[in-house]
Amino acid sequence: MARFILGLLELFISTMVHVLFGMYIFSTAVASDLSQVATSCLRPNTFNLTARDEEDKRGRVVVLDGSPELPPPIVLVHGIFGFGKGRLGGLSYFAGAEKKDDRVLVPDLGSLTSIHDRARELFYYLKGGQVDYGEEHSKACGHARYGKIYDTGHYPAWNEHHPIHFVGHSAGVQVVRVLQQMLANKEFCGHETSEDWVMSLTSLSGALNGTTRTYYDGMLPDDGRTMKSISLLQLCRIGVILYDWIDIPWLKNYYNFGFDHFEMSWRKTGIVGLIDLLLGYSGPFASGDWILPDLTLQGSLKTNAVLHTFPNTYYFSYATKRTRKFLGMTLPSSVLGIHPMLFIRVLQMCIWRHPSSAPLPYKGYRDEDWEDNDGALNTISMTHPRIPVEHPSHFVLDDSECHPLKPGIWYYKIMEADHIFFIVNRKRAGVQFDLLYDGIFERCRKHVLRNIHQPILPNQDYQ
Repeated sequence: MARFILGLLELFISTMVHVLFGMYIFSTAVASDLSQVATSCLRPNTFNLTARDEEDKRGRVVVLDGSPELPPPIVLVHGIFGFGKGRLGGLSYFAGAEKKDDRVLVPDLGSLTSIHDRARELFYYLKGGQVDYGEEHSKACGHARYGKIYDTGHYPAWNEHHPIHFVGHSAGVQVVRVLQQMLANKEFCGHETSEDWVMSLTSLSGALNGTTRTYYDGMLPDDGRTMKSISLLQLCRIGVILYDWIDIPWLKNYYNFGFDHFEMSWRKTGIVGLIDLLLGYSGPFASGDWILPDLTLQGSLKTNAVLHTFPNTYYFSYATKRTRKFLGMTLPSSVLGIHPMLFIRVLQMCIWRHPSSAPLPYKGYRDEDWEDNDGALNTISMTHPRIPVEHPSHFVLDDSECHPLKPGIWYYKIMEADHIFFIVNRKRAGVQFDLLYDGIFERCRKHVLRNIHQPILPNQDYQ
């Protein structure tokens, strides 16, 4: 009984912390928009806006030129609960890092949709056309095959001779990896694709091997797909269903979970449909076609089993942690240095023990390997793909070790930071923010070199 009460108390605290943080983000975005409107009314034409910013404000699509003399674009891909340019007003998920280079795109993908669906959306965002989630996948998951239409892609010239640098935060990294595999498998009808469309992938606190946090949030460790009856994720599920069912256009334009292709609006489903959704008979949470099952250790193993590290692509990873060893125990390394939303999870993930009644998520699993974490992901998960097969990697102590960079190898660093240290709020990271993103952008521009006008190396990818 006492354990049950403690569980409810923890659930209440976790829920309140997450709700308050969400309200803070939303209110900050609204306040910023109102401030900009008021300023523009009082002092029009005061700001020296660039042509690109003006295009964005008028709602036009920013299309990057594919001229050979121009450098490849850098595409920043957000993680879970994230958003791209155009959502939440003027708020930036990457805290304005996109302003450090003229050729940067920040796509808006589903914030809770599955990695598969987000990868499909990312392709059509860049290339143009109507999002095609795939006939087989759509039937199996119970949603419409086709989604948003991009009359003009943001980089229609994209191909192996006009490749792209990708930078992914959290789950955004796996989205790019799945997309690259789809390109290699030529899964986009009407397009002759290859894995060499991706020039480099930088992982920032990337969910490369899943996270034990999913089990604290509500996924059952037995299978990594089923949710506990009472959990934070169940509350999230109900909130998302109601948000999409009520379907207030201006609110969904401001922020969207990305489930439009499931057609959960009251206009489509009615009261009966809402009941089915809440009872788990239909929708993304019934079919498992949403992000959390992809982030369990079991889900990541299934995803990674078909993903390759390719020989012509450069890979770099920044793993983060906010833990340290003390008298043989793993503990949070700081109190003030960890965001309040993440502190409880940092502590919990330090002491996670996989239930003895549940099968191990993969062969060779050990609890102690997964203790270091950043409050959302385990540090071991962020360095390079490890399960079910470990991919080539190199731990970087000094940047000189990776000059020149070699493709087909996961170079990685481990940094002291929590999971959201380098996003949303630039002031939290201070000078480290600029050092990190300047380093990423400089690597993309100066150290990742491929003669894109010469024949590509034979495919000798590593799985």
